[in-house]
Amino acid sequence: MGAGKTTFVRGAARALGFAGRVTSPTFTIGRRYEGGATPVSHLDLHRLSGLDDEDPALLEDYLTPEAITFVEWPAIAEAELPRVRARVVLEHAGGDARTITIIMAGA
Repeated sequence: MGAGKTTFVRGAARALGFAGRVTSPTFTIGRRYEGGATPVSHLDLHRLSGLDDEDPALLEDYLTPEAITFVEWPAIAEAELPRVRARVVLEHAGGDARTITIIMAGA
């Protein structure tokens, strides 16, 4: 919590050309940002204990082939996530510092 996940997604969305407001989807499960070079989806699955009791289409609007999707707490929906290209791990490193580890798929 508070590691900078939304700040990271905000920076990625800006890099992909989205100029609007980027906010945490904690209470809405997901947000979709369009208008840049590539649509960006941002999911926060922290409040879910799993997907078994959820609508099967819950993630459908966010996990589209043309979008780059960022998923917070991905273990909750591991089986539903299509091709994962990279995992980004953000960790507190004291004060305002963070350690960012990027693990490429297949590495």
